[in-house]
Amino acid sequence: MTTSSHKKMLKQLRNKPAIMQKFLKHNAPKQRSCGFNLKKCRRCGRTGGHISKYGLNLCRQCFRESALGLGFKKYS
Repeated sequence: MTTSSHKKMLKQLRNKPAIMQKFLKHNAPKQRSCGFNLKKCRRCGRTGGHISKYGLNLCRQCFRESALGLGFKKYS
């Protein structure tokens, strides 16, 4: 199936449910078992700067915003 845009392709596939299921099966995102993309921030979804210690699962930016509410103190 050749199309000029993905919107046109999805419109064509909606009319053909069997082909749509096959397309979704083969083009679904891969389930990760390792790597940095497996760990995501539970608040914003970022993958970089991930803090998983104590079961936080936050990126460093979200941790800075919510640290006081979680009970962490800033010493400086």
